[in-house]
Amino acid sequence: MKLEGLSLLGHGRVRPAGKPTPAINPATGAALAPGYFWAAAEDVEHGIQLAAKAFVDYGRWPAKRRAGLLRRIAELFESHAPAIQERAQQETALPLPRLQGETARTCGQLRLFAALIEDGWWCDARIDHADPNRKPLPKPDLRSLRVPLGPVVVFSSSNFPFAFSVAGGDTASALAAGCPVIVKPHQGHLGTSELVGLVVQEAARACGAPEGVFSLLFGPGRDVGLALVRHPLVKAVGFTGSRAGGRALMDAAAARPEPIPVYAEMGSVNPVFLLPGVLQQNAEAIASRWASVSFAPTRAWFLWKMVQPPPFS
Repeated sequence: MKLEGLSLLGHGRVRPAGKPTPAINPATGAALAPGYFWAAAEDVEHGIQLAAKAFVDYGRWPAKRRAGLLRRIAELFESHAPAIQERAQQETALPLPRLQGETARTCGQLRLFAALIEDGWWCDARIDHADPNRKPLPKPDLRSLRVPLGPVVVFSSSNFPFAFSVAGGDTASALAAGCPVIVKPHQGHLGTSELVGLVVQEAARACGAPEGVFSLLFGPGRDVGLALVRHPLVKAVGFTGSRAGGRALMDAAAARPEPIPVYAEMGSVNPVFLLPGVLQQNAEAIASRWASVSFAPTRAWFLWKMVQPPPFS
């Protein structure tokens, strides 16, 4: 897989435009090649149109076929794991054992959703048979089934470059439900996001998914992100990040003529108080434990958040 610094649009890439932005090694402050070009407004529009067109086909895929796509993503992620982890180390300064563990978690999530949708219970299928003899009025035949929402926009988190990122739980949930995904990667791990995006893109091709079932658009949230959320063809949003960023997306989604759900994990900055006596007695041990523990919360984004029941028919 070759890093090119370009967004992934369906089965291809966008054309470079503007001034590239480098990824940064947080441990050294050094710029990492290549430079990344932000998606333009026409790229956002093209990606959404492709996703909407893909939804017509992909939303009708049987569960077994969608499960195959999820498992193929996991297989390709594992086969390319050394290169992905190497780039993630450069962009996040996270230790290799942490990234290896997160790789296992991410692939486990993909396989978990694959098994879940094959069980079928998540559809919540219901049949209420007619009763023509019911008094005072005959009872009609009522049937309901949960169906996919449509194109979903996923915003990657900063602290989990794999598990809550391009092929993380939000993407896995949406694809499992039959929803095409457009990912807006976090700017803290651009190269990592491109590599994982190429994995998903390759899996989509291999499984015969329609072009547009997955796209990856680089750019700032205030431009690319808000444009995605405000587009009328986008039907749901998944977000992990700051309270300010999440609130901006929620406000944009609520202000649409057709408001859409935003499933957000925001903030989680929890105060920790260390009193002077404890610091005097055990400062080194506390500092060591503090540096080794991730305080990032976890969130299970359940599959049924990506589906909605249609009116009774």
